[in-house]
Amino acid sequence: MKIRRLAFLILPLLSIVVCAAAQREGAPPADDKYLGLWSGSWEGGGGSGGFDLTLERDKDKNLTGSVSVTGEPTYKATLASVAFDGAKMTAKYDFTPDPQGEVLLTATFEGNSATGTWSLREKASGNEFASGGWKVAKKDKQLE
Repeated sequence: MKIRRLAFLILPLLSIVVCAAAQREGAPPADDKYLGLWSGSWEGGGGSGGFDLTLERDKDKNLTGSVSVTGEPTYKATLASVAFDGAKMTAKYDFTPDPQGEVLLTATFEGNSATGTWSLREKASGNEFASGGWKVAKKDKQLE
């Protein structure tokens, strides 16, 4: 008799835990709201130009992306790393005009815009050569 009562108490609790875990697994990651094309401008290091940031997920659902920069220099690059801590993003990519350099991006996203900083550094030493700011606005809802 006691086993039956215990089973009636444990089974409902167990089903609640299982359902809650299943719901969490099906929910999209919080940083999915930042996926898409963000377009704007950059300044600093004696120059300025256009700046496009594309954030997406690869086939393994990892966060990835790319940048397209106009001005001097003009180039495109794939993000080597990108991560969010709440609304704050950090990303890094190889500076394609000079393979010895890399660019570190930081930004804070708020609604449909983001503002941040960039830093061009030497890969080997981490010494900074140039830095500045950038700002973008969301151009599309989400890339599929």
